[in-house]
Amino acid sequence: MLLTAPLAAILLLVVSVAADPIVVRKSPVSLPIARHLNITGAHDLIRKDQARARNMFAASKVKRSGSSASVSITNEGVVYGASVGIGSPPTFYNLLIDTGCTNIWIGGGKSYVHTSSSVALSGTVCESCGSGFCGEGFSDIVTLGPTLVFRASIGVASASSEGFDGILGLGPPDLTTGTLSIIPDILFSQGIIPDDLVSVSFEPTTNVSAPNGELTFGGTDSTKFTGTITFIPVTTTFPASEFWGINGSIRYGASTTILSTTAGIVDSGTTLLLISTDAFNRYKTATGAVLDASTGLLKVTSTQFSNLQSLFFTAGGISFELTANAQIWPRSLNTFIGGTTSSIYLVVNDIGSPTGSGLDFINGYTFLERFYSVFDTTNNRVGFANTPFTTATTN
Repeated sequence: MLLTAPLAAILLLVVSVAADPIVVRKSPVSLPIARHLNITGAHDLIRKDQARARNMFAASKVKRSGSSASVSITNEGVVYGASVGIGSPPTFYNLLIDTGCTNIWIGGGKSYVHTSSSVALSGTVCESCGSGFCGEGFSDIVTLGPTLVFRASIGVASASSEGFDGILGLGPPDLTTGTLSIIPDILFSQGIIPDDLVSVSFEPTTNVSAPNGELTFGGTDSTKFTGTITFIPVTTTFPASEFWGINGSIRYGASTTILSTTAGIVDSGTTLLLISTDAFNRYKTATGAVLDASTGLLKVTSTQFSNLQSLFFTAGGISFELTANAQIWPRSLNTFIGGTTSSIYLVVNDIGSPTGSGLDFINGYTFLERFYSVFDTTNNRVGFANTPFTTATTN
């Protein structure tokens, strides 16, 4: 059963600077995260999302083949970062929150600082995910938030995402190749958190950078969602099954089918809501939108926007509604994606492959900012709930 509890005091006993800390805790742990817009111009947003989708296809094939090769690193369009300390005393790294990867990876943006707590692991470690990495492995002290301290293994890569120091992976355990720690798993196994899961809360914002997110390890935060959480089992369809993949369908308005029930993934590292090419064409026809040459996104007129119907994503027997406002890019940020201030752009786009590929949709950040999400390793499932921002007119 999921536990919802306020943050409690942590009893932290540090035997010495070089020794491992002992953490005594049995309640969820929350960590604030901040949004950053990582876009440099026209077509950059859709280019990054589609490249990430291709990498996920490639990564799943690499993993299934048993190869240790990595795939190329993709810089996401909208990213969330958290400050994570590594070492004793800790060096703090700004790490991307990525449910498409599993482990902690640092390097590139800021070099790994060896301290008395650093212990080298043998061999090369790799992870094939939305952003592929290979590098050296170390066991070290990790600090999450002001007081949560524990030992975990990390990967040290030779490159990192632009503007960030690495990755805080929150993907499913099956993505891992090698000996690295999976953070929710290790916190649960050490009795620090009561459940092996992580919950994510985002909020829509019209700012380029804003501290408007929260991770909760080991439980849920009832202040961040409304109603009940609907859980959907992880799909068995490859390659969505390699990630936080679920089965779902999409309709426009009351009865227009955009995508029949199929497999896709939930991914915080993708910005847009991507759907298979044939589904994208159906959505384009239903909305009357046209493809904008400057941004690569669909564009609607003011009249079309006023007539835009809700988009419903159905999974686990429940329909999650994306209102007309939830389907558009924040208009105050149009110039950052190569658009014009007076235009209205849609956040639904083409994944770049036809239905039936085994990964036919990606519910990215623009979906997750409207719904509370839970990634439950113990029960192999993903949960969604409405939030106070599900029907917000922020954009």
